Amino acid sequence: MKTDMEFAARAVELALKKGADQAEVYIKSSKNLSLEVKNLAVDAIESSLAFGYSLRVIKDGRLGFSYSTSADEIESVVKNATETARWADKDKYLDLPSRAGNMKDDISKIEILDREALNIKEDEAIKHVLSIEKAAKGFDSRIKKTRKASGTFSSGEILILNSRGIDISYPYTKFAAQVITVAEENNEAQMGWDADGGRFLKDISFENVGINAARRAVQMLGSKKINTIKAPVVLDNSVAAEFLGVFASSLTAESVQKGRSLLMGKAGQKVLSSKINFIDSGLIPRRLGTRPFDDEGVATSEKILVKEGILQGYLYNTYTAKKDMVSSTGNAVRGGYTGLPSTGISNLYVMAHSESDIMPFTSLLASMDRGLYITEAMGVHTANPISGEFSIGISGLWIENGAIKFPVKEAVISGNILDLFKKIEAAGDDIRFYGNIGAPSLLIGPTDISA
Repeated sequence: MKTDMEFAARAVELALKKGADQAEVYIKSSKNLSLEVKNLAVDAIESSLAFGYSLRVIKDGRLGFSYSTSADEIESVVKNATETARWADKDKYLDLPSRAGNMKDDISKIEILDREALNIKEDEAIKHVLSIEKAAKGFDSRIKKTRKASGTFSSGEILILNSRGIDISYPYTKFAAQVITVAEENNEAQMGWDADGGRFLKDISFENVGINAARRAVQMLGSKKINTIKAPVVLDNSVAAEFLGVFASSLTAESVQKGRSLLMGKAGQKVLSSKINFIDSGLIPRRLGTRPFDDEGVATSEKILVKEGILQGYLYNTYTAKKDMVSSTGNAVRGGYTGLPSTGISNLYVMAHSESDIMPFTSLLASMDRGLYITEAMGVHTANPISGEFSIGISGLWIENGAIKFPVKEAVISGNILDLFKKIEAAGDDIRFYGNIGAPSLLIGPTDISA
């Protein structure tokens, strides 16, 4: 809004008068409604408005930073930012991006604002969340409980203005749903979950979230243990997305430059299966990671990071790009106005390199004489992001002669994430995004499965 731009311009002007060589203001405002239901009634509801801004300055090659939630504190924020710069170490790579192109045109092309659901009424939101639990309990009589049947309905605006000509703002919406279900039979209980999210409310089927979670729980009833074996596995798209999420940090130049990446010094080398590509894009319509600009005001784009298994490059913000003498890829991210920009993904997803490497999901299972369809993995986040080593508990469905035989619990797979991705033999036709990470189900070659 005009008043916010005027406020941001004043903050930058004050910082420059205080001796800053460069200055940037980042403003975020949001409106949030969160709901949780239990036993077909509202269990918790929270509504909030939030506003905050930060000032980043570069003075004599040193970084200063301060933030506040009050516009009245702008003078003290400027003072704090310029003062902290006095005590920081010099860093020749510090810089702010400059304006490029017609920014207003870029904003108008991106689908991230659901005008129809921008001011969703509380009653309507409650109906959506109640439908999660109704659908879950209606799926099967063995669904006895639900936990965390919840929905969030958010809208907001991001504004960035700096002393190098960037002055952009864009509104957004985002919506999410999730639930955990419990199926019970013969003194046995199994849990299932599902979640969905997007920029447009109509893209989320709250009922399907409940149904999928119920199906996951019911299909695990009657679980058995299996003996230790080496066999092919199919990673459910949700499990594949979890592994990709751990791998994501290795794709950032920040991790590479700090020596914390699996992919250090591997640009141009074959690092994964030749059957897959890894892509990061801030331009996919209606996705949660989609936005016209990154958190420094640099236009987002689509980047093929791994092509036919060969590492093409890394993700950059302004700072890391200057270090490597390249251009930013538009991948500056912030946790909010209280933090400095780092480097991260937009929408990261894996897909088959060619159509011939895509199989219907049922064909993935049918291709296994004996193997495991892994539907859930516990503790993927504990995988070492630097070495890639992991050892995690899994559950799933045992396959023989291409058919599901019985559910499996209390198994373990271990290995290295790079090795796991090198063994990808085919991708399913069921790509799905979980947050801003997308994956299809993946057929992996012989893998060690421990009892």
